[in-house]
Amino acid sequence: MRMKKCTGKRSLTFLFAAAYMMSYLTRINFGAVISEMVSKTGFSQSMLSLSLTGSFITYGVGQIISGVLGDLVSPKKLVTIGFSTTVVMNFAIPFCPTPYYMLAVWCLNGFAQSLMWPPMVKIMTAYLTEEEYKASVTKVSWGSSFGTILVYLLTPLLITLTGWRWVFFTSAIGGGVMLAVWILLSPDAQVKKENKEKIASVSGAYSTLFSPLMLGVMAAIIFQGILRDGVTTWMPSYLAQTYDLSNSVSILTGVIMPIFGIVCYQIAGGLYVKRLPNPLSCGGVLALAGSFSALGLYLSTGTNPFLSVLFTAVLIGCMHGVNLMLVCMIPPYFKRFGNVSAASGIINSCTYVGSAVSTYGVALISEQAGWSITLFLWFLCAASATLLCFTCARGFRKKFML
Repeated sequence: MRMKKCTGKRSLTFLFAAAYMMSYLTRINFGAVISEMVSKTGFSQSMLSLSLTGSFITYGVGQIISGVLGDLVSPKKLVTIGFSTTVVMNFAIPFCPTPYYMLAVWCLNGFAQSLMWPPMVKIMTAYLTEEEYKASVTKVSWGSSFGTILVYLLTPLLITLTGWRWVFFTSAIGGGVMLAVWILLSPDAQVKKENKEKIASVSGAYSTLFSPLMLGVMAAIIFQGILRDGVTTWMPSYLAQTYDLSNSVSILTGVIMPIFGIVCYQIAGGLYVKRLPNPLSCGGVLALAGSFSALGLYLSTGTNPFLSVLFTAVLIGCMHGVNLMLVCMIPPYFKRFGNVSAASGIINSCTYVGSAVSTYGVALISEQAGWSITLFLWFLCAASATLLCFTCARGFRKKFML
């Protein structure tokens, strides 16, 4: 008997949240286990971080490719290809004998992961109204937080019982299960021939996307990416090195971060819908809160691990809220141009420009200059994102909301 596809608001939201969660499980596991890999393999922190940097680069470039393809070919097939490839890459990484093999495998994984989010946005905008999309995309974004919680709960347990390699094996198995569910239940958003011709004929779409206004927005997203992924990746190493905690304990504290992320998603969504309908204004408020948290982290470092975890959690949570506003809420404004997926891919790729810079940059700066300088740079990034959001808010309202 043929299974019914998920097209209702609730079922579609649940399916996409689960898929997004599993994409995180198979993508951020490397960052979660890197401190243990440094201890067990003898490879340096900066050498292993090349794999993370490479994956962020291929993920960012792939977002652009995936976004354009999502407007022209089957979005469901793109996600299927992405999940299939990431399962294979997660199985392969434990067998890599050197950091350079890991770099190649994880770069492929980054590209595979990029085939997921823009097509998902395309499908959601096809089946949901504007108001339904705003509510659903907030809940779908929870998937990233639940995926992070799952990673940071499983990683210490698997390290203790079986070793770091089983973190990747377990992730691959989970990704394989999600792949089967996706194939069976996900609907598709068909792109008709006339829509392709419309996309090709709209000259104003990409000029708007790359206007000075949107370039300012993209710069804010880059700073957000530096903080969201850079802080998440290196927080366990910062805690272990600053407070002499074990790798397992430091990794376990990562569970707190996505909990704050879920809270901030809800706060951001409620603030956007009820108080600040301009995503730039809403993002600016959240970035400002993140700036205060980053400053608190810098000023309190080395004094108390609880305070460091708290300030870090609030900072990361705020950046998740900024990501929700700028990466998830802005692309639907391009629906009238017929290139929602392309806009989503290009805008989201900016996050991973920041991620790539921070993943290798944090390792290098923390090794050469120490964590205090690194934390102050995090504060400057948060302050820059705040300034850019508020600066661009008025122009965005005039261009897209009037």
